[in-house]
Amino acid sequence: MTDAKKNGLTYADAGVDIDAGNALVDRIKPAAKRTNRSGVMSGLGGFGAMFDLKAAGYDDPILVGATDGVGTKLRIAIDTGNVDGVGIDLVAMCVNDLICQGAEPLFFLDYFATGKLELDVAARIIEGIAEGCVRSGCALIGGETAEMPGMYPEGDFDLAGFAVGAMERGATLPADVAVGDVLLGLASDGVHSNGYSLVRRVVDHSGLDWASDSPFSTETLGAALLTPTRLYVKQALAAVRAGGVHALAHITGGGLTENIPRVLPDGMGVAIDLGAWDLPPVFKWLAEAGGIAEAEMLKTFNSGIGMVLAVDAGQADALTALLEEQGETVSRLGEVTATEGVSYTGALL
Repeated sequence: MTDAKKNGLTYADAGVDIDAGNALVDRIKPAAKRTNRSGVMSGLGGFGAMFDLKAAGYDDPILVGATDGVGTKLRIAIDTGNVDGVGIDLVAMCVNDLICQGAEPLFFLDYFATGKLELDVAARIIEGIAEGCVRSGCALIGGETAEMPGMYPEGDFDLAGFAVGAMERGATLPADVAVGDVLLGLASDGVHSNGYSLVRRVVDHSGLDWASDSPFSTETLGAALLTPTRLYVKQALAAVRAGGVHALAHITGGGLTENIPRVLPDGMGVAIDLGAWDLPPVFKWLAEAGGIAEAEMLKTFNSGIGMVLAVDAGQADALTALLEEQGETVSRLGEVTATEGVSYTGALL
């Protein structure tokens, strides 16, 4: 008789360690506590999490939800072991979308799935999620850690995020977009979290690897490409509350070409001057090393602009000054036009 038949199989024998999961929850509780804000009613560990909208200051709120992941950028994090920033990416991809509706992010939940739970790796990822929440003013109020042997190769994991925000009724964006509105572009911190299947292909073709010296910075190539997505929440909300912001577009997959039209009324488009900002070195290298055409760059990557605001022309200067005071690098990209689509002048490359 085998030991298993004498003693009985356990969940741990099947590859799932409940004790490790409990240890992870204990380790991340301080990180989650850092994210507490008005409205939070319960901590981690319950079957659900509660949030009080009145305590958060809302009288007649509309809720907005968003969900996203980090995509194949995770492959670089897994291969290099540099997992500390992908939690920030996860939060940013969700909350940067929420603010485009005019909503303040209130709370965040994460889903972390792996074949075998490695406590230190998981904790570093979730601590990064908490940091992203702190930077964007939302609370990490729950999540799920799924240990699923046989579903993921050793060392692999996946992430998904879920954010809920709110606004007072009547404050929804986009609103009142008009021909002549000025486009203000906020600089990105790099590639952010879109286009990494193409990034990885370019790196393969270049003959470099993640440990190689970066051709465009002082870091290794892997570290440079893992620069976290910029969080625009507090800065953009400050501009919205100042008045004159008619629309915001988060520049994710689809780039400037496809994301800006999403917030425009039918019959309107935009004219953009590609000389209005300097293309960051990472994008110059990708374009050169991959032989990527300008049009492909503009519809695959953010190309150095992570968020675009369409604002009243009479308030563009004041809003630019406000955003710069908030730490943003602002470029005046162009304006809203009466012709559908995105037209470009000048050269990106």
